[in-house]
Amino acid sequence: MVERTDRGALAGALGWVAAGSMVANVCAYLIHLTASRWWLSTAEYGEFAVGLSAMLVLGVAALALQAVVARAVVQHADPARIRRVCLLTVGVVIVLVGVAAPLMAWSASMGVDAALAALSAAPMLAVIGAAQGVLQGRGQFRLLGWVLAAVGVLRTVPVIAVLAAGAGPTGALAAGALGAAVGVVLVAWAVRSTGQARGAVSPSIPGGLDLLDVVRASGVQLVLIVAASVDLLLSRTVLSADDAGIYALGAIATKVAFWLPQAVGVVFYPRLADPAISRRSLAHAVMVVAAIGVVLTAGAAVAGPLVPIVVRPDYQPLVGVLWLFAYTGSMLAVLQVALLSAIARQATAISLVTWVSVGAEVAVILTVVHGIVALAVTAAVTATVAAVTTTLVGLRPGQHSGAIGAAAMRD
Repeated sequence: MVERTDRGALAGALGWVAAGSMVANVCAYLIHLTASRWWLSTAEYGEFAVGLSAMLVLGVAALALQAVVARAVVQHADPARIRRVCLLTVGVVIVLVGVAAPLMAWSASMGVDAALAALSAAPMLAVIGAAQGVLQGRGQFRLLGWVLAAVGVLRTVPVIAVLAAGAGPTGALAAGALGAAVGVVLVAWAVRSTGQARGAVSPSIPGGLDLLDVVRASGVQLVLIVAASVDLLLSRTVLSADDAGIYALGAIATKVAFWLPQAVGVVFYPRLADPAISRRSLAHAVMVVAAIGVVLTAGAAVAGPLVPIVVRPDYQPLVGVLWLFAYTGSMLAVLQVALLSAIARQATAISLVTWVSVGAEVAVILTVVHGIVALAVTAAVTATVAAVTTTLVGLRPGQHSGAIGAAAMRD
């Protein structure tokens, strides 16, 4: 009876988080669909999509902060300490925005104003990530689902509104940052209105939180986001402006398959942090995500011929390869679960496997790739190698004593 109740609670949590994530993702894809179909040329859309991807790269601090804060809440860390580390992280992100904007403008062949507009959302996303981590650590998955959906809507409506009013990529990216600022107010209210933190799981070893934890987790999240974005970021370097815009639309399928199963990692995260069941939980989570990936890849193969009809005939080259983009996203979703497990167990050195894979991908793209299909195949092969290798390393029995050893050294 207890096991059945636990499975029911797990299914309910997955349902709420999946629903919230679905709303947020639909909103994000609606931006891409409307921008590419009606309001931006293929070249303008390519710049817009690169800006969004670059924002995600700098937004790794938000993902890292959510994971580390959730672990700290589960382990009953001092709330004042959590707040202090969150403020430090947001300050670091603000500095990075000023440094990264001109570099991004140079590397992606875009204006500094567009780069700054894209990256300015990163500090707000860090605050939102911290608040979502509190809800995740408390086990308040129903409220977390609502927050995910609401933030997604708030970040989408302003972008669509300014695009409809005739704004270009820079105005749209700035509107997204404004929506994120409103999202900060929402998540702050959600956290304050739900009382004190309560752990969903109580590990046998109590943990803490410091800025170095966020740095380590950021390294893991960074390689994940880079792995999911480097092909798109380099598309404007190795492809023509129009081909880069076509590739950017295909990359939406990658993002769908990548982010759609994210509820699995969110809900399984406390279990991944428990040394007693971490290895088994990782295996279960990977199987669930892989099954979702099979369905999404098959669906993309069926939907491929609809792309020129739903969007524009300009995107005809995606008809036969849309499934490949979805496959890449599915493998990246498996990689995401494996890397989340590494953060939960404080075994972040595992991310080196993915860094090596991404380095090889960059080298191949810059020296060999000159077409849409070649770029898509390179991304798919890299995602497969990284996901399979990282998961196998994570499933090794010795890897699941990392959290205990790290906590013992800290004590």
